[in-house]
Amino acid sequence: MPVLNKWVISQPKKTLVVGVSDMVVSNDPSAEIVTYSLGSCVGVVLYEPDRKIGGLLHAMLPDSSIDTGKAANNPSMFVDSGVSRLFHSLYNLGASRSRLIVKAAGGAQFLDKEGVFNIGERNQTALIQLLARNGFRLNAQDLGGVSCRTVRLEMATGKVTIHSPGHPPYPL
Repeated sequence: MPVLNKWVISQPKKTLVVGVSDMVVSNDPSAEIVTYSLGSCVGVVLYEPDRKIGGLLHAMLPDSSIDTGKAANNPSMFVDSGVSRLFHSLYNLGASRSRLIVKAAGGAQFLDKEGVFNIGERNQTALIQLLARNGFRLNAQDLGGVSCRTVRLEMATGKVTIHSPGHPPYPL
């Protein structure tokens, strides 16, 4: 009778980290894309399940018109220019527009308890309006509140997980 090996050695996931005002796209199913500490920033996740193509944007501000020089140098800093760049980058990898799943997290009222700047709310509004103008809607969201979030996208499955301090990770 054959002996079954009960020890399975698995390869660690390749972790691709997205910084503030940054974006990562991938078609590597062994990868995981993660961004940390979304406060008032918004994290936008796109995923195309058939081809396992995905990306994550960590946008800091809503509108690139406040500083077109910075937007030209780093479009990922802004929701409007960063989201556009994210979509086009996935299309360049072969993603199908009709199959894209769109999720978002962040946009908290963070470090602005008085609501003077409302960056989190403005980021949320900019994102939702931009998606609507282009025929998209959020398939899932975890926006607002007062907590920071970490967002993870598993490229093999498209599973998005959120983690906030003091709470166990949960699916988005």
